[in-house]
Formats: sequence, C-alpha cells, structure tokens
Amino acid sequence: MPNHPKPVEVKRRQGNPGKRSLPKGLAALPPVVGSPDPVRPLAGAGLALWERVWASGALWVAPTTDIELVQLVCETVEEREGLRGFVLSGEADWRDRVALRSLDSELRSMLSLLGFTPTDRTRLGVAEVREVSKLEALRARRNA
Repeated sequence: MPNHPKPVEVKRRQGNPGKRSLPKGLAALPPVVGSPDPVRPLAGAGLALWERVWASGALWVAPTTDIELVQLVCETVEEREGLRGFVLSGEADWRDRVALRSLDSELRSMLSLLGFTPTDRTRLGVAEVREVSKLEALRARRNA
C-alpha cells in the first residue's frame, strides 16, 4: 500500500525531513456569500449538508465549478440516510449493509475531493492546523 501524504503541519513539526519547500501561508480566495440554489431538489440531510458545505467551505469551494460535485455529495447523503434507516429497521440483509459501507466510502472520497479533510485542505493551501504555543496561550489569557 502506498503511504498517504503527510499534512504540512506534521512536516513542520518533524523539521521538514524531505527538505522540500513548504507553503508559505494560506491562499486568499474571495469567500462565497450565501449559498447557491441546489441544481436538483434536496431535502433533509442533503439540504443541511448543502448549507454547511457552502458556509464552512466558502474559502475554497467555488459555486461556478464545484456545484455539481456538492450536489452529488448531498444526494448521496440523502441516499445514505434512507439506506441507513432501512438497515437499522432490521429488515435488511448483509447486502444492504455492504451497500451502506460502499456509500460511506464514496462519501469520504467526494468530501475529500471538496477539501473537507485536514490533508486535503493543507494540499489546497487553505488551512494548516497549528499547535498553540505556551506564550500564545498566556497572551490570549491575559487579553481575555
């Protein structure tokens, strides 16, 4: 199995062992104001995810190019919600559970494509998880 890419913050903590250049800072993109209308009707969990994606991914999700992928993710969430309810009702067999796990895998992949994992956000250059130093914590406490 291939090694998964390390987030930039891990590379910095380890002293940049590969000696490759690391991103200088965060990319500044114009944020999305509000959320566009869904391409096809959504309800329930799909509509809730639609709003969350456009609110939390406003820095890197573009309504002109990413709208169809966001729509697919939301429709998959709705499908997963229905299938999960069926599986939990006790009427499902093992094939339905396999289908549910397959949907989970597809969702994880699509959310990753949209930059909703720490590694993917770092790769996009829009986020970097940083540990708060003791000095910064003291300053924050003093200013609070």
